[in-house]
This record gives sequence, structure tokens and C-alpha cells, in this order.
Amino acid sequence: MRNLALSLALVIGLASSVLAEDAKPFSDAKEIDLVSLLPAPPAINSPQMQAELAEILTIQVTRTPEMAARAVADADEDVWRFADVIDNPKFTKENLPKFAAFFDRVVATEGAVVDPAKDFWKRPRPHLYSDLVKPIVPLSKSGAYPSGHTTVGTLMGIVLSNMVPEKRTELMARAWEYGHNRIVGGIHYASDVETGRIAGTVIAETIRTHDDYKAEFEAAKEELRSVLGLPHV
Repeated sequence: MRNLALSLALVIGLASSVLAEDAKPFSDAKEIDLVSLLPAPPAINSPQMQAELAEILTIQVTRTPEMAARAVADADEDVWRFADVIDNPKFTKENLPKFAAFFDRVVATEGAVVDPAKDFWKRPRPHLYSDLVKPIVPLSKSGAYPSGHTTVGTLMGIVLSNMVPEKRTELMARAWEYGHNRIVGGIHYASDVETGRIAGTVIAETIRTHDDYKAEFEAAKEELRSVLGLPHV
């Protein structure tokens, strides 16, 4: 029975992963052209790039075990990383199917918008530029600029704040930490994170004008607030 349960859990987990990957983005790079919106990354070997590398190396030798653990955990690109702010045991995928499906689309939007910009600039990750950098988070083959994790973290923070405005300050602080943890993890420069925050904000403001987004946002918000026991707003 135990093996059967484990097999079923694996199948369910794989199915959920496939569903998340197949989620339809609310927008793409044709609508939100980051190459036109953002400045080019700092030039290789420029003073700014050297300063950003120095910041990464300083953090690498000063980060605490707690900081490192947070950075590693924040490598996950999903809204459940905000659970520590929501602070409610009912904030789970199982309890919030409409909310979960909606945020799958939100997360998919980041990739659809950001990946072409990463491919255009092809900024080398810090560990590819300097072998002194030792990342503690999973490596990536994509360009560093802008930070996709920061983009999606900012995007999720803004959208979630619009659902739970009572915790807007805390949620946005958590979104900022989520982005900063890419520097703590040694996988991004500060300018990657800065432009990721800009990208996340632009995406959030753009997709909120779409009819499909509006409809799914309202359904997800109502489900979330009901499950969490919050009043209708």
C-alpha cells in the first residue's frame, strides 16, 4: 500500500507540473518588449559590473546560514513562497484550485515576456564571468539580464497584494526579498534584480487590463479571501 501511495503521489505531482508548464501566459514579448523598455545591461568589465561582482563576493562570505537557506528555498518560482506572509494553514494548492490555476498563468507570463530579452542580451551569469563566485542555488543556462525570478516575484507580489491589500506592505517586502535572494544565492547581479523589478511591475500593470485576466483574477481573489476567512472587498 505504501508503494502504491508513493506511486500515486508521484503521478499527481508530475501531472501538476505538466499542467503548470502548459498554463497559457496572459501576455508575451510581442506586447511587452523589454528590449525596448529596459536599458542594456552594464558592459562586460565596466566599473559597474565590477562593483556588482564585488557585492556578490562580499555577500558570499558574509551571508548567514539562514540567509542561504532562504535563498535556496526562493529558487522555487511559485506563489506559495508567500505563505510566510499570508500566515494561514489553508493557504495551499489543494484548498485553492482556482487561485493556483490563475497563478500558474501569472508565472507562465514571466517566461513568455522575459526569456526573449534574456536571449537578446545574453549577459553571462556571475559564476560564468568569475570563477570566484560559487552559487548555492540551481544553475541556469539562460542569460542573467533581467532576472526572471525577480520579475515573477515582483509580479506575484503585486497581484497578491491586490487580492489581499491588508498585507500589501508585507507582501511587497517579501517580493523584494525574493529578488534580493538571487544576489544572495550568487546567481544574479544587482542590475539584473533591479530590472527584474521593473519588468514585473510593467507586466502586472499591462495584464490587469486584459479581460481574461480580470475574470480569472476576480474568481481567484474571491476563492482566496473566502478560504482565508477574509471579508469581501
